[in-house]
Amino acid sequence: MIFLRHQGIAFKLSLWVLSGVTLVIAAILTLNYHSTRRLMVEKIEDNALNLAQSTANRINTLLKAAEKIPAGVALTIAELEPDDTELKSLLANLLEQNPELFGIAAAFAPKPDSAANNLKLYSRYFIRSYDRIKESPINYDYRSHDWYQIPKVLDQPIWSEPYFGESGGIVMASYSHPFYREKEGSKKFAGIVCVDLSLNWLRNVVSSLKIGDTGYAFLITRNGTFVTHPNLDLIMNETIFSIAEARNNPEIRKIGRHMIAGEKGFTAFTGLTNNQKYWMVYTPLPANGWSLGVLFPQNELMADIHDLTKIMLGLGLGGFFLIMLVILLISGKITKPLRALAESADEIATGDLEGAIPILKSEDEVGRLALSFAGMQQSLKEYIKNLTETTAVKERIESELNIARDIQMGILPKIFPAFPYLPEFDLYATIKPAREVGGDLYDFFMIDDQHLCFTVGDVSGKGVPAALFMAITQTLIKTQVKAQPKRSSTATLHQVNNDLARDNPSMMFVTLFIGIFNIVTGELEYCNGGHNPPYRLSPHKTDPVQVLPTTDGIALGVMEDFTFTAKRITLTPGEALFVFTDGVTEAMNKRDELFTEERLEKILAPLTKQPVQEITDQLIQEIEIFADGAPQADDITMLVLRYSGKEAK
Repeated sequence: MIFLRHQGIAFKLSLWVLSGVTLVIAAILTLNYHSTRRLMVEKIEDNALNLAQSTANRINTLLKAAEKIPAGVALTIAELEPDDTELKSLLANLLEQNPELFGIAAAFAPKPDSAANNLKLYSRYFIRSYDRIKESPINYDYRSHDWYQIPKVLDQPIWSEPYFGESGGIVMASYSHPFYREKEGSKKFAGIVCVDLSLNWLRNVVSSLKIGDTGYAFLITRNGTFVTHPNLDLIMNETIFSIAEARNNPEIRKIGRHMIAGEKGFTAFTGLTNNQKYWMVYTPLPANGWSLGVLFPQNELMADIHDLTKIMLGLGLGGFFLIMLVILLISGKITKPLRALAESADEIATGDLEGAIPILKSEDEVGRLALSFAGMQQSLKEYIKNLTETTAVKERIESELNIARDIQMGILPKIFPAFPYLPEFDLYATIKPAREVGGDLYDFFMIDDQHLCFTVGDVSGKGVPAALFMAITQTLIKTQVKAQPKRSSTATLHQVNNDLARDNPSMMFVTLFIGIFNIVTGELEYCNGGHNPPYRLSPHKTDPVQVLPTTDGIALGVMEDFTFTAKRITLTPGEALFVFTDGVTEAMNKRDELFTEERLEKILAPLTKQPVQEITDQLIQEIEIFADGAPQADDITMLVLRYSGKEAK
C-alpha cells in the first residue's frame, strides 16, 4: 500500500482495471473448466455404462448359450435313456459343435441294490485337446466333488467358482445341471451333466476393452476373486477385498461389496496396482453372479479439457497484456493534463502564486478542475493579502494585550514578603489569569500602623472589559479606604457599589471580599459582597478548615444603595485566612468534573501549618494535576493571611 501511494493515477488506474480484468478472466476460465469437466464426466459416465453393459450382455449371452447345452443333454438322458454308445456319441458331437466348451461330462448316480457297495460309478467325460475331441475317464469318486454334490443338494443348476483344470495352466469354470428319472411315480435324482468352459475366451473378451493407453477391465466372481485382470499375478490369487486390506483402503472394500451384491455403479477409483486416478463403472453378469469392472483413466480422458484450458489461459494472458497496453495509452492521455495541473500546484505550494495554470479547452472534469485551479490561485492571492493585513492587526492587538497584561499585573502587589518589617503576620497572594488579561483582583495595604486592608474579587466576564472593570474597582477601593482611614468595611463597600452601579451600561459586576485586620490584636472585620466564603485555617483545632460565616452581601455594581453588613472574628496566633475566587473550585478536567469545595477542603487540611506561599503553590499544583491538561476556563486567585501575634516580636 505504501508503494501505491507514490504512484500516479495512470499506474493505479491500470493496476485496478487489470486486477478486475484478471479476476473476470480467472472466473471465466474456472467456470468454463468446471462446466466442461462436469459435462465431460457426465458423457464419460453414459458411455462407460453403455460399454460395460454391452460387454456384460455379450459375456452373459455366451454363458447363457453354454447353459443350454447341459440342460438339453440332461433332458435327453432323462427322457430317452441312451445307451453307452449313444451317450458317448452325443457328448462328443456337442463338444465338437460348441468350440467355446473345453469339456462335457455326464456322471450317473449309482443304482441302489443289495450289492451297491460293489457297484462301479458310471460316467463319460470328453475334452478338447489340440483341436480334437477325446474321451478322458473320470478316475475319482466324483460324488464328493462340488460340481456334482452342490447341484444335487440344491436341486438346481449352478456355476462353480473358477479353478485350474487338472491338466494345469487353464482357468476354467463349470456349469452343472442335474437330471432326474421317473420311478414308481416319483422323480428320482439320476445324475449330473456338466460342461467346462475355459476362461481364456472370457479373458480375451474383457482384455479387448481398451480405454486409452492405461484403461482396462477386470472380472471378479461372487466371492470377489479376480478372474481376469491385466496383472496376471492377481488372477485366482487375490480378491478385491484382499487388495483393499493390503492397501488399507476402505473405498475399495466398499466398491467390492457393491460389486458382489450385483449392483451397478459409476465412481472414482484408484488403480489396484498403481496410484493412477480412474473412473470405474461396474455391472453384474446375471448368468453366474460375477461382476465386470471397467476403468477409464481420468488424465487421458481429461487431456483435451486440460489442453483447451491451457489454450484459453494463453489467450487470456495475451488479452491481458493487450488490455494493459490500451489502458496505459488511454490513462496516460487522460492524466497528461492532470500532471500539468499537479506541476502547477507544486509551484503554488512553494509560494509562487504567479505560476501559469495550463489552459485546457475541454469542458470535462479535468477542464473544470483547471478553471478551479485558476480561481484558487486568484483566491489565494487575495487570501494572503488579507491574511497579511489580519496578521499585522492581530500582532498589534496581541502586543497591546501583552502591554495591558503587564499594566494589570503591575497594579497588583507582587513583592513578597509584603511587609518584612511587620512580624505580626505573613501574607502571600497569587493570580493565574485564564487569558492574556483577566477579571480577578487582589490587593492589600496598610491603613495605619496597626490595620491592614486586603481585598479579593472576581469580575463578571473575561478579557479586556473585565480587566478594566477590575482596575476601576481596585482603584475605587484603595481611594475610598485611604481617603477615610477610619471608615468601616461596610461603608467602603457601600460607596464603591454605588460608584460601580451608577452609569454601568454593560451591567458588569464584581464579587468582592474585603477585610480590615488588626495586626496587633488579631481582630478581623470583614464584609463579603457576593464572594466565595473564605476558610479559617486553625492547625491546632479538631476541625482545621472552617468556612468563614457569610455577611449576606451582594455583588458590587448590581444595584445602588444596598446595605452591607460586617462581621468580626479574632484570629489566634498560628491561625490563617484563605481567600480565593471561584476559578479554584470550578476548575474542570477533561471529563467535565469540577474541583469542588470538598476537594479544596480535603487538600487544605494537611497544609494549615505550612508557610503561606507553600499553601498556594501546593494548591496550584493539585489543580493542574486534576485538570490533566484540560484548558483553564476561569481566572484563579488565592490570598493567604497568617497571624503570628505579639510573640513574633
